[in-house]
Amino acid sequence: MYKKNPQGFKRIIKAGKYSYQGVVAAFKNEAAFREEVILACILIPLACWLDVTQIERILLICSIFLVMLVELLNSAIEAVVDRISSEYSELAGRAKDMGSAAVFIAMLIAGYIWIDIVFF
Repeated sequence: MYKKNPQGFKRIIKAGKYSYQGVVAAFKNEAAFREEVILACILIPLACWLDVTQIERILLICSIFLVMLVELLNSAIEAVVDRISSEYSELAGRAKDMGSAAVFIAMLIAGYIWIDIVFF
């Protein structure tokens, strides 16, 4: 007999627990994620303090969360690649480089949004 997966509210609670564990693992194991959390702790209150429109405030805050989101995905890719093999592989290197590039692009987007809203 197989075990039935939880439904409804229990499933939501379990999903929340797994998400929390993922954030904790990233914070413990990824220096870049820790740095982004520290930056978010500075920039999000700053976005709330700045005299900007509500839409601009949303863009400022969401751009910070975008960087953190892409960093989590990049870290997940790196963990899976490292789990599969410790030997050098061109495809594994490409996957890691592309994940890193995605983080870089998210940072460029966030930087552009902040510069455009705050300084122009």
